[in-house]
Amino acid sequence: MNCQSHWYLNQDPKLITRRWFFRDCAVGLGAIALGQLLRQSGYAAPSGVNPLAPKQGHFPGKAKRVIFLFMAGAPSHLELFDYKPQLAKFNGTLPPPELLKGYRTAFINPSSKLLGPKFKFAKHGKCGAELSELLPHLANVVDDIAIVRSMVTDAFNHAPGQIMMNTGAQQFGRPSMGAWVTYGLGSESQDLPGFVVLNSGAKGTSGGHSNWGCGFLPSVYQGVPFRSSGEPVLYLSNPKGIDREMQRDSLDTLKRLNQKRLDVTGDPEIATRINSFEMAYRMQESAPELMDLSREPREVLEMYGAEPGKASYANNCLLARRLIERGVRFVELFHESWDQHGNLVADLKKNCKDTDKPSAALVKDLKQRGLLEDTVVIWGGEFGRTPMVQGGGDDGRDHHPSAFTMWLAGGGVKPGITYGESDEFGFNAVKDKVHVHDLHATILHLLGFDHTKLTYRFQGRDFRLTDVHGEVVTKLLA
Repeated sequence: MNCQSHWYLNQDPKLITRRWFFRDCAVGLGAIALGQLLRQSGYAAPSGVNPLAPKQGHFPGKAKRVIFLFMAGAPSHLELFDYKPQLAKFNGTLPPPELLKGYRTAFINPSSKLLGPKFKFAKHGKCGAELSELLPHLANVVDDIAIVRSMVTDAFNHAPGQIMMNTGAQQFGRPSMGAWVTYGLGSESQDLPGFVVLNSGAKGTSGGHSNWGCGFLPSVYQGVPFRSSGEPVLYLSNPKGIDREMQRDSLDTLKRLNQKRLDVTGDPEIATRINSFEMAYRMQESAPELMDLSREPREVLEMYGAEPGKASYANNCLLARRLIERGVRFVELFHESWDQHGNLVADLKKNCKDTDKPSAALVKDLKQRGLLEDTVVIWGGEFGRTPMVQGGGDDGRDHHPSAFTMWLAGGGVKPGITYGESDEFGFNAVKDKVHVHDLHATILHLLGFDHTKLTYRFQGRDFRLTDVHGEVVTKLLA
């Protein structure tokens, strides 16, 4: 306050007028109002509050956590899940003209010849789901999964397609599904991040960090990449000459300084900084124990095909189970190997050899441990592959957003069903179409959220994972 303010305060209270109060205290009132608005908007967390503390959804959800098995590069639904006898019958002929109206491809001429499925299919389980011969292990758990054959997306190239599947938008800068889930539910783990990312496959993802980023949410909610062999997180170990006691003293000093700044500004990134330092300290003990797969029984390792100390998709599936057992809210496995513009037969054989057994083992293992009932498992890529051939031979398919397949299991998903259909050639979803936004709305519903109400105010607008779209697919709910 200025000198005039002190003069008034030293006088008879009756002399303190309304006019003086608003004239001399306007700045203070503005600061109070701004702080309240920031907190309501999610920009500022109350001092001392852990932003990853467990929270409740809008209603009791059947699921508590998510494992997303993301098959980056886009698996061919026509070789794996969606058998088309007509495609086989008309192999090598031109597609029906009526199916090409408005049709757009990434690289090939839409009038390229049809390519019949390259592998045999058979029905499995009590549900009679039809699967490729490349998926013998998934066939053993087919009664526990829901196969969705009518997925559609807006994107037909990898980076926007992957970002769309993970964030609900094709452009960079939106929070990923894992970030939204940890923002909404927090984490049940005190010693590990709420959102963990594991990578395998031939190369990195086309969408990069945006696939697991936090966008405009506070950065405490972004995914933390773990390595599946060696040191789990780079630079987690102390430098030589720094013991635990010295490190603890340093962290306590940093925390006091950061806390003072947080108390003044309410900046959520300062809360993230405090949380990150403390999490890293606790992870120095928890992460090595987590990554030590040699502690698993031999029969479990064999079920997954996991090998301790070796980086692989199988190891990552087993790590995903170990992570959710320790309270991690969202685990995403990226396996970037599915972009078969050519070499379709050989690559699919290898990809399925690498992923089929571990994926099925994860479902089986979760069920045996009583974890599947409140864990949602999702399997799929960013889009499908064209019914037409790519290249001069007959061994490749282009990108295809108009119909593709994903499967889900656990966490309130209805098991043993095949939902939706594509047309007889696999061009378009024609029954019970499920857009990416609908998938996101359904996952959030399983976790206890009304997808229209899980929002974050940014630049004057309330954003959400499903943007202004999305409907819960009630027929997928148990």
